[in-house]
Amino acid sequence: MIELTPVLDYRNDKPMYIQLADYIKEEILSGRIKPTEKLPSKRKLSNYLGLSLNTIQSAYDQLCAEGYLESKPRKGLFVTVIEDDIISHHIYHQKMETIIEPEEESAKIDFNSGKVDLEHFPYSAWRKLTHQSLFQEEGELFDIGNPQGEKALREQIAKYLYASRGVKCSANQIIIGAGTQVLIGLLCLLIGKKQSYALENPGYHRTRTVLQDFGANTISIPLDEDGINIKQLKNSGANVVYVTPSHQFPYGMVMPITRRIELLKWAEEKNGYIIEDDYDGEYRYKGKPIPSLQGLDNNENVIYLGTFSKSLIPSIRISYIVLPPLLLRKYLDHFTIYKQTASRLHQNTLYHFMKEGYWQSHLNKMRTLYRKKHTTLMQSIKKHLGDNVQVIGENSGLHIVLEVKNRMDENELIKKAIHFGVKIYPLSIYYHHSIENVLPRVLLGFGGLSKSEIDTGIRLLKEAWGL
Repeated sequence: MIELTPVLDYRNDKPMYIQLADYIKEEILSGRIKPTEKLPSKRKLSNYLGLSLNTIQSAYDQLCAEGYLESKPRKGLFVTVIEDDIISHHIYHQKMETIIEPEEESAKIDFNSGKVDLEHFPYSAWRKLTHQSLFQEEGELFDIGNPQGEKALREQIAKYLYASRGVKCSANQIIIGAGTQVLIGLLCLLIGKKQSYALENPGYHRTRTVLQDFGANTISIPLDEDGINIKQLKNSGANVVYVTPSHQFPYGMVMPITRRIELLKWAEEKNGYIIEDDYDGEYRYKGKPIPSLQGLDNNENVIYLGTFSKSLIPSIRISYIVLPPLLLRKYLDHFTIYKQTASRLHQNTLYHFMKEGYWQSHLNKMRTLYRKKHTTLMQSIKKHLGDNVQVIGENSGLHIVLEVKNRMDENELIKKAIHFGVKIYPLSIYYHHSIENVLPRVLLGFGGLSKSEIDTGIRLLKEAWGL
């Protein structure tokens, strides 16, 4: 009969019977206790370990329930025969080295372009509307909803898009999803993996990653001062293009009306699609807003993509696409089998948030706030960095690109900054190919920082870079 000598920790929060059961299980899986071997009786093990009979019984019951032991009447408990591949897999797993992720250096000021101002989020209104949603629906929101998303919310989004961005659509054309990448994946299925997708270069790398992971062919198209280069797009052979015309990511230029018309003509001639990502089109600091590509399109070639991540909070994970009729029919025929990915409770809360006027009020307040932060950023750069840098893409959005003229490369700029407690971000990751003959450029987001933090951060960058 085998002997058991477990190391039990009486200070551990894990119950003693679980500790004992885990120990015996490990001995079985490692092969130290062989199949068909008999385990000690409850009384013998109780005396040996100084544990109560109830503890031993509970541990044995747990192992029997999991299939590691079997009880034979009037004979005792025996180890069951376990498949060799399960044991070998477990042994291999035990020998794997623990991978320790390197700790990031802490930063007092983080110019992260993905962060927004959370201090001014209307917590009390959102909490009230969340409770109201649960109370009014009486649990109905806990069921699976419409694959396209909540109809009431889609109606509010359609009204808002027409009034603010000139997007022409009905609620039936809108599909809600948990983030841009989820919806890009759906679009790849709708349009087809065999199509060639043109992408801005530099551009939003997460979109490229999704398309490539789905097996689609991607073609990188360089930019000029007005956005994506139309001549190179025409020569690329692509029939789908993904663009960020309201605020190009990451360079920030706003595509002028002439370039938008050129792009629409390309789509018409190609009988192709334009995916228009309007990820932070709400924020503009100079000039008048230009209508969306979708609003200018008369041939149903534009797919409009929007999100609440920048205008509300990133964690809400509510984005949406507006499909042209042909793709909508294809979606309804073949893809409603995919369940909705965004929380129904969040969708319903957002519906009330928009319907009762909180959304427009919040947006107006944030536009004013971000304009003030943007002004502070530009003034701080002029005051502390002067002619040693050039600002790119400062007319809209929640980030800028900074070109630094001090002979440091991108990596040095980032390392020196973090040494002074400031985190900035590389621009190079948004290029599909390496950058040549370009001065070092970094990305600075300001949405999640206060005005004093912005000024302090820029002052520290001056010290870090020796400017």
